[in-house]
Order: sequence, then structure tokens, then C-alpha cells
Amino acid sequence: MAIQSFSSGQTLTAAQMNSLQANDYNQTVSAKTTSYTLVAGDVGTHVEMTAATATTISIPAATFSAGDSLFISSQGAGAVTIQAASTAITVNGSSLSLAQYGGGTLRFQSASAATFFSGAGGTGFDVDYLIVAGGGAGGGRFQGGGGGAGGIICTVTATGGGGALPPAIKLEKSTNYAVVVGGGGAGSTNNGASGSSSSFLFTAVGGGGGGGTNNNQNGLVGGSGGGGNDASEGGSPTSVGGAGTLNQGFAGGNPSGSSNPAGAGGGAGEAGNTDGQGDGGDGIATTITGSSVSYGGGGGGGTRTSGSKAGGDGGGGASGTAPSGNGVAGSINTGGGGGGASGTTTQTGGNGGSGIVVLRYLTSAATITIGAGLTGSTATSGDFTVASITAGSGNVSWA
Repeated sequence: MAIQSFSSGQTLTAAQMNSLQANDYNQTVSAKTTSYTLVAGDVGTHVEMTAATATTISIPAATFSAGDSLFISSQGAGAVTIQAASTAITVNGSSLSLAQYGGGTLRFQSASAATFFSGAGGTGFDVDYLIVAGGGAGGGRFQGGGGGAGGIICTVTATGGGGALPPAIKLEKSTNYAVVVGGGGAGSTNNGASGSSSSFLFTAVGGGGGGGTNNNQNGLVGGSGGGGNDASEGGSPTSVGGAGTLNQGFAGGNPSGSSNPAGAGGGAGEAGNTDGQGDGGDGIATTITGSSVSYGGGGGGGTRTSGSKAGGDGGGGASGTAPSGNGVAGSINTGGGGGGASGTTTQTGGNGGSGIVVLRYLTSAATITIGAGLTGSTATSGDFTVASITAGSGNVSWA
């Protein structure tokens, strides 16, 4: 049962006393069939995960107090990952993943720190991960905003996807873990479409589409935000770039008006327009594959007068070349944003680049199986095996 509350002067009944004694032996059980974020009322209870596919339990900050605790178990076949709901709280433990029939106690040291004492006893193996969502498409028709890069979550990188690095996670063998690789958004003569999210235990948000239609359309919110569309004949545009997602990417840029470039798409490493008006935000470089590769560049903003604007480092597409150029697509498997359309006639924004999921683990620790519905391959890098999953949705497992 949950912890009881009593008021001054209240008479304690026999039933209440029996309930309090039963608390340690017969906790209230709440079964969850999907991913779940803990609430204050879960203190003193047993949260039981029953899904056949992978789920998460997210732990929010400023919800629990020092000394609070609860029990978490996994009854379903899907792996359960214990994770912080935001960067405002830290969650530690020798293993933050539960296989079927695993369980453990979550105890809070403060409102911003908790430890999970897992019955798995740390028997799993460590996996580093790179999760890149699909990039947003550039905006179309005249000066389209650049598409925002797909959000990035990575444990092996120099700068982080817009914030601090998450830790590697400990996984269990003979357990299915769901993987989804997001596609890039489609370009058109209208607003650019946002990219699709990618996921592996955690979800990277698709990049925001660039503003289009020659009507001061805002860039869309995403992993990184899309750039704002410029006005038809110069002047003073009112559009703005879309916001990025905390710890995954940055905002799209605002247009400058007077026939200058539209706003550029945000990148995973910096905001759009950082390197110059209309230039896509740069992404991040990671060595998870064994060599330094950049991902998550924003798309360049369209221009009306002449030339084109560069996409951000990490697969961002350049804008179309004025006076009448379609935006360039973001590079595949980078999450790069598509470039905005340029010129004085109706043009098309570039497609966003598709995402990717990369998993790295010690070769001596396990062997991966990439399941049906996924396209991927493995390679070795020193003592590690690197699995790169480039398309689809399905499960991976290790033996």
C-alpha cells in the first residue's frame, strides 16, 4: 500500500494499523503496460511493468523527497529501462535495465538524486549508443527556411547533442530491444515537413521543417528547429525560427528581410545563422564508429538575390541557388536538415536526411542479432563491435 498520511489528534483504527504492518509485505501493486513516469503517489508501492516490448520508467525531478522509496519489477518480456526524466535529476545504479522477472528498489537521496538497487546485480553488459532522428525538410517557394536537423542523443561525442552526455547503459542478453530509425521530412513548395523520430530506449525528436509558402511562416519546432521563411519582396518578415529540444539540438534562425537569406535550420551543435545569416547550424562529431563522423547539420536558408547558403557541418543541405533553385536534400543517415528554396519563382525545399542508430559494445561481451524490419550491419573497431542500423523498425537482441 502507499504511505499513509495522518493529522494531529486523529484516532488510529485497528484497520489502519493492520494496513501499516502489511505495507512491507503486501505493497499496493500498479501494473503498467506502457512506458510510465513516476508520480508522488508511487512512494511505498510496487510498480510492475508487464509489456511484451521495451518500455521505460522515467523519474521526474522535484517530485520525491530524501528517504522516499518504491519497488519496480518487470513481469513482461520487454526490457525495462530506468531513466531520468530530465537533466534536473540524476539516477545512478549498477544496472538501470531490467529483463523479465528482474526487479529492484528505487531510493531517493534528495529531490534531484536517486539510486536504483537492481536485483540484476549488474550482470548485463555496457552499450554506447548514437540515436539520430530524421532531419526536417527546407521550406519552399521563394526564400524558404532551412530544415532543422534531427535530434541527437549520444554517449560518445565531443560536444553532446545540445547538452551534457548521457551515460552508456547496461543491457541484458536474450532480451528484445526496440529500434526505430526515423526518415527525413519531405520537401515541397509549401512548408517543409518535419522529420520522424528515432528511438532505442530513448527517443530523439525529428527535426523541424523550415517555413515556406512565401507568407512569413515560422520554422517548426523539432530536435533542432526549422528556420523562418522570408517575405516575398524583402521588407520586414515577422516569422521566427522553431525551437530545438533540450539536450538534442538548437533553434532555427530568424530571417533578415530585405531580400536577404531566410532563417537557417538549427543544428545539433549550434543554432541556425550562427556562422552567418542563412548558414545552417553545425552538428556534432562523434567517434562511436571508430572514426570521427559528423551528424545533425541544419539546412541553409533560401536567398533571393544570388548564390546559395551553406548547410551545417553534419549533413545539412545547402539552399537552392538564386534566382530559381530548389533546396538541396540533407545527407542520408545523418539527420541533416534540407536546404530552403531560393529565388523569385515557386521552388521546392530539400528533403531532410534520414536518421541512424549506432550501437557499440565489447565484442567479447555479446553478439548482436538485428531483427526483421531493420536494415543494418556490423563492423569491428578495436575491442568493440559497432552495429549501424540505417532504416526500419524492429528489435535487436544479444546472446
